Amino acid sequence: MAILLLMQFLGEVISRGLSIPIPGNVLGMGLLLAALGLGWVKVQWLQDAAELLLSHLALFFVPAGVGVMVYFDLIAVEWLPILVAMVVSTFVVMAVTGWVAKLLDRGRAKDVR
Repeated sequence: MAILLLMQFLGEVISRGLSIPIPGNVLGMGLLLAALGLGWVKVQWLQDAAELLLSHLALFFVPAGVGVMVYFDLIAVEWLPILVAMVVSTFVVMAVTGWVAKLLDRGRAKDVR
């Protein structure tokens, strides 16, 4: 858990220190990905913390649900643009995921030969 919190902290420091318009937790995830890719951090070190967090994943959606209730009046007025954004972004994510999976599958096929 300490490694996860350290990466988030470093991301926050970088985000705020350099005034980057990217959230610190996103930068921290990027740092964690880089550390994993470079072999500085082992997956086994994170496994217990990841399983704990995933087992309580539903709790992380409570603040978002409260946010929806707080802004219900605004959502009621702007429902159409919100709906369009949700549908379009869903299809974009599905398309990009399919494209990446296809590229990865192609890479695996070359490795097998």
